[in-house]
Amino acid sequence: MTYPPWLDPYDAELFILFSTSHIVTISLIAVLIALLFLLRHRLRLWSERARLTLRIVLACIMLGCEIVLQLWYIYGGVWSLQTSLPLELCSLSLLLSGVLLLTRSRWLYSALLFAGIAGALMAILTPNLGYAFAHFRFIQFFVAHACIILALLYMTWVEQLRPSWRSVAGSMIFMNVAALFVYIVDILLNANYMFLRYKPSTPSVLDMLGPYPMYILGEEVLALVLFSLMYVLLFAIPDRLNHRMKKGKSPAV
Repeated sequence: MTYPPWLDPYDAELFILFSTSHIVTISLIAVLIALLFLLRHRLRLWSERARLTLRIVLACIMLGCEIVLQLWYIYGGVWSLQTSLPLELCSLSLLLSGVLLLTRSRWLYSALLFAGIAGALMAILTPNLGYAFAHFRFIQFFVAHACIILALLYMTWVEQLRPSWRSVAGSMIFMNVAALFVYIVDILLNANYMFLRYKPSTPSVLDMLGPYPMYILGEEVLALVLFSLMYVLLFAIPDRLNHRMKKGKSPAV
């Protein structure tokens, strides 16, 4: 069977880490995040119905990313139980973040916030990806991971859900429960979802964490450090500074 070049699962240009297309894509995602931050106050002024519509559209895009990926696997004849199930951390975060957009569940927000953003960010910076721009898989990969970050930041900046130290614990629990479930599936299917049995063949942060199984323990430590830093730098310190500024502006009694 002959495939169009942008859909071919076999004979495609290989992805190159930090190539021009990769750097441009990272830059575009950064611009989208910056725009969401700058427009957060305007979006808060939208009616509840308008914000719900926006959340539904974003959730549909996220679900669509997974659906078209599965259809592409089938179309290319490469679908398999060992590699195609949505059991990677980012696949789980993608689908559950879509649910979060629709439900505004505070429990789900705490579970996903740090694990979802950190996992998607790592994937964007060091993708386990074999296809260069403008292959379908390149576009789908980066759209899906960008949507995870945008969805979670939207819930924070616009819907004004706020994390706490419990959110750090929640993300760690979510990640470990997911890993336990996925590891059982890996054993049953002789698969390697979430790279719980060996490292990916492409360069990744796991290369700095030692051999198997030590890199899994290294992931735990790295995740805890990253989640804690994200909370302190993005939330705890800014909240404390805002509190001091408001306190300083209050009139003397």
